[in-house]
Amino acid sequence: MIMDLNTIWYLLIGILIAGYAVLDGFDLGVGVLHLTARNDKERRIFLNSIGPVWDGNEVWLLTAGGALFAAFPVVYATVFSDFYIAFMLLLAALIFRAVSLEFRGKSESPRWRSFWDWGFNIGSTLPAILYGVAVGNILRGVPINRELMWTGSFIGLLNPFSILTGILTLSLFTMHGAIYLSMKTDGDLRKRVCVWIIRAWTALVILYVTATFSAIFTAKYLFEGLFGNPLFWIFFILLLGGIIYIPISVKSQKYFRAFISSSLTIICMIGLAAVSMFPKLTPSITDLSYSLTIYNASSTPRTLTVMLIIALIGMPIVIGYSVFIYKVFKGKVEIAEESY
Repeated sequence: MIMDLNTIWYLLIGILIAGYAVLDGFDLGVGVLHLTARNDKERRIFLNSIGPVWDGNEVWLLTAGGALFAAFPVVYATVFSDFYIAFMLLLAALIFRAVSLEFRGKSESPRWRSFWDWGFNIGSTLPAILYGVAVGNILRGVPINRELMWTGSFIGLLNPFSILTGILTLSLFTMHGAIYLSMKTDGDLRKRVCVWIIRAWTALVILYVTATFSAIFTAKYLFEGLFGNPLFWIFFILLLGGIIYIPISVKSQKYFRAFISSSLTIICMIGLAAVSMFPKLTPSITDLSYSLTIYNASSTPRTLTVMLIIALIGMPIVIGYSVFIYKVFKGKVEIAEESY
């Protein structure tokens, strides 16, 4: 791997995507599990566990989109053309999720609260699936012609492999969210949350193994020269260790370690996908030679240089803000009058 400007931006965008998946992943997982709460108090605990951080977590997605637009504008244009309807569904779900979270506590009506509870759940579950569907299509490849234009349809995005990866990310984020809740709750609620951790973990392992074997037949290019790449083995060993340690740490009630292991699992999954695809950003299922790569779809070297300087200034600020917020709001959830 040659460490030029294009490769550096490939790494930076990967870091932003991984950061978003780790941070907003548990937000979505909490939303998926929201309706498993048995009463209003438990639902408020779920909401307030992410209340101070959910909007800051979504900044990582906006930053990743902006970085993609600046560094690889052709990919940005093609991907948004490919997934236009899916992105509109995603945005609608995220907006409805945010509105549900904010409005639930503004009404005393049980019917309205139930409506917003369902809105929060659907607005979390749908994005968790759509992210996986998008990743599955990128890994599988999308129809791009010689002119680097997309030639597919929305229905074509709903193929078996992408649906499988969609269910995979749903189980991954559900597990991640349940582990986060285990750090924010106690008593009987924590015991029930831990049951969901093991259920989601089991589903994740089965789905990830299934998706990996499916990729051998669906996207053979991912495995070309992969086993000779040392980065593959680093991510693979860390992924294996992270997955194995999750149920061990939960059983021993070391929930923060479980959260670190879950975060490591997400990062390594994204890392393995990035290593497998490099230097492709949007593979073409029509012909791999038509794929969009970090070289044929990038901005000019001057643009990459200027944006790199801006990123090196801005990213530490975003990271510092995130660390500060999580430090301030660490510990168990306490319900107050002004809480959600």
